Formats: sequence, structure tokens, C-alpha cells
Amino acid sequence: MKTLLVILIGSALVNNVVLSQFLGICPFLGVSKKTSTAAGMGAAVIFVITLSSLITSALYAFILKPLDLTYLNTIVFILVIAALVQLVEMILKKYSPALYKSLGVYLPLITTNCAVLGVALLNVQNGYLDKGSVAIGIIKSVANGFATALGFTIAIVIMAGIRERIEYNDIPQSFKGTPIVLITAGLMAIAFIGFSGII
Repeated sequence: MKTLLVILIGSALVNNVVLSQFLGICPFLGVSKKTSTAAGMGAAVIFVITLSSLITSALYAFILKPLDLTYLNTIVFILVIAALVQLVEMILKKYSPALYKSLGVYLPLITTNCAVLGVALLNVQNGYLDKGSVAIGIIKSVANGFATALGFTIAIVIMAGIRERIEYNDIPQSFKGTPIVLITAGLMAIAFIGFSGII
């Protein structure tokens, strides 16, 4: 239980996938203009990363590792992620056309979002599936995936809220647009470092 709590807090806050590992920067900067769109993207990423962590961990533990095919990790994981993103795209197109339209090109970009693939590969590299029972390893991988996606969602929603307020502020011309967004992201990264004292 304590290990799971450390994984959850560590992945969501301390080792935030966007602010400390710099994975998933493209959708983080591209979709964080409105809070509603950012929350929708965060929900899609939570679904994809959590489910892909479960499926890729199971594939690794029950197929790739026993058959000594671990060198195929990246290819297999990308195929799983691409299939999950297609599923999310179909669901959003049918049940939430407005969100589907507002996410635009960034929804298919979840497939190439290095954060999604990075989490699947980190689950293997962190050895969650090599120590103890396979079931506990898969639970740790899913917890890591969920917490990482939650950390991404927290970061993108906070960034969207800040960007909505920045729009109405008097900012020097040279800082308008991307420069102020990058400065804001840097300050957020510094703030998230403060969570490292928790664990």
C-alpha cells in the first residue's frame, strides 16, 4: 500500500511527466489555451495511458518476456497505443462532437505523444514486472500510468487557467505568445519541484 502511494504521488507530482521529464510538450502547449479543452485532453490522456499501461504490462509479462521477445517492446507498445487512441477518437466523435472538434489535430497526436509511450517503457525499465508477482507488477504499472496521466492533466489544466488570465494582462510585446507560455511552464516546473519533499 505504501509503495503504491509513493508511486502515485511520485508520478503525478514529483516526477510530473510534462514539467520534470519534458514528455508530452506538444499537446501541453497546443491544447492549453482553454480550460475546457485542456480538461478534455487530460481525460483522453488518462484513459489512454491507464489502459495502455494495463495492456502493455500484460503483453510484456505474459508474451514478450516468456518468449524472449522483449526487443519488440517499442513496436508492440506503439501498436497498442495507436489502437487505443483510435478507440478514444471514435467515442469522442460519436458522444462529444464539440470536444472532438476542439481537440482537432491534437487528439490523433496522442498516438505519437512521447508521454504515452514513455510511461509504457518506464513501467518495464522501473522493473515493476520483474520483482515479485506478475499481478502486483501489473497493478504497480497501472498505478504509475494513471498517476502520470493525472499529473499531465493537472499540469495542462493549471496551464490553461493561467493562459486564460494572461490573455487579459498587459504583457510586453516581446513576451507575448510562446515566450510567456514557456516562462510560465518553467515557473510551474519550479513550483512542482516543491513536492519532492513529500516522498
